[in-house]
Amino acid sequence: MTIPRIYSTEILENKESIQLPEDNLRYLKTVMRLKPGDKIIVFDGYGSEFEAIIEEFSIKNVGVKLGKEVPRENKEINITLAQALPKASKMDLIVKSAAELGVDLIIPLAAERSVSRIDADKEVQKIKRWQKIAIEASRASRSGTITKVANIASLETIKNLACGKSAKMIFWEEEEKTTIKSALTDKNLDELKNYFIIVGPEGGFSKNEIDLAKKAGFQSVGLGKQILKVETAAAAIISIIQYEKGIFSHK
Repeated sequence: MTIPRIYSTEILENKESIQLPEDNLRYLKTVMRLKPGDKIIVFDGYGSEFEAIIEEFSIKNVGVKLGKEVPRENKEINITLAQALPKASKMDLIVKSAAELGVDLIIPLAAERSVSRIDADKEVQKIKRWQKIAIEASRASRSGTITKVANIASLETIKNLACGKSAKMIFWEEEEKTTIKSALTDKNLDELKNYFIIVGPEGGFSKNEIDLAKKAGFQSVGLGKQILKVETAAAAIISIIQYEKGIFSHK
């Protein structure tokens, strides 16, 4: 049986034992049918990961003793995804796929053509839901870090978040000159570790949004003649970047 891998909200560095919260109690005791003395893996989303032994099940917690530390992963690149809000529940799938593929930060973007408009009073619950999806996806994919989901932002706000030492790209279906292949094989990107990508909604970006991003240093990039659904585009783009520069790199 595969050893369960559990996310800890406690920072594990310099700890000998921890208490896992109540949401892990049912999973480990009832679903996985584990007992005191059984082994699990615990990680904290900050790069620390340990082999561990269950010491006890209490009414609300799981007592765990930490053992041998699992070597930390060495990330080749860091990726930030600003994803324009799509229709209905498509964002759930986008968050899940992005987290599985090792994205570090997801920023939901309120674009001009975003059909979905989230009320301020519902935003907190939406972010909590997406963060929970990201945690589970990061856990299942055995990532040492947790993908963070930020608050919903405008393009005006997002363009100021990308640092100068980032490869900054906005993907636009009307871009015909610069493909993702030519953008990623640019020698100027060889030393960069940070990638900041912006992906549009179902209706794409407006020309005004593209111009705004370009003025902020973003490169307009196309994916060729193939038109991808919004829930597929981000995963395809991230996979290509990871193949060329990151966890799937052939270097």
